[in-house]
Amino acid sequence: MNNTSNKSIIITGASSGIGYAVVRHLTKKGYTVLATIRKSSDLEKLDALGLTNLIPLYPFDLTKPDQIELVSTSVNDKIRNNQIPALYAIINIAGGGHISPIELMNIIEFRNELEKRLVGPVILLQKMLPLLRHTKGRVLWIATPGLFPVPYVADIHAPDYAVNYLARTLNIELYPDDIKNILIRCGGINTSSPERTENELIERLNSWPKNISAIYKKRLSDLLKDFKKFNSKRTDPEKVAELIAKVLLRKKPKVRYNIGHMSRFGGFFEKLPQSWVDFIMKKRESN
Repeated sequence: MNNTSNKSIIITGASSGIGYAVVRHLTKKGYTVLATIRKSSDLEKLDALGLTNLIPLYPFDLTKPDQIELVSTSVNDKIRNNQIPALYAIINIAGGGHISPIELMNIIEFRNELEKRLVGPVILLQKMLPLLRHTKGRVLWIATPGLFPVPYVADIHAPDYAVNYLARTLNIELYPDDIKNILIRCGGINTSSPERTENELIERLNSWPKNISAIYKKRLSDLLKDFKKFNSKRTDPEKVAELIAKVLLRKKPKVRYNIGHMSRFGGFFEKLPQSWVDFIMKKRESN
């Protein structure tokens, strides 16, 4: 299946950032792109592209199993009736996250993030595995680059630890079927998400209980200053899309790829002994 025109690809989180860049890039490469979106405004945004091989899957919310079930059934029916090409890949991009100390983390938002990053993708994969087994397809997981503790972003990084586990375990379980699970580990990528996350943090600092937020206020203010320096070095999301396009075409892809500012450093840092990493992060936090 080297011809892109005979392959369908499901992309979650298609309405903005990395997901939107990947949708446009793979569609232009000739794939039939099945783009999952949650809101009607996102549907209009994708329709405005005027691409005949771009098919929005709406409504599709990874926190709602009934929507996953309906969309999965529809995709299976369309492939069985030769209305769209065979499914070759699922690219899991949906997710977000917030900056917050674990002590002040919004549990509803954290639960939703786990649903979007872990539970929903597993439900979707369970529905689609027979199709991927037929094409010896691929599952790509977008995650952060380092498996080490980063303070105040557990809402983002904790799911990434689990995503790493899922991808590696699936590679073992599905090895006899030649279905590859590939981690695309993204460092700093230039999307609207960092600015939105920083603005949300400022609002949260004013809404949290004063006696607790006072403990973290200076630490989080210093974190925002570091983020502003980091933001100027972020990588264009189109670079992620280009890498994904190459990975989809490689006969023997690697199980992990790093892209984006500081991604290689993150990959190296996680290889150090855990006690060293924890010591370094504690020293950094105390300075």
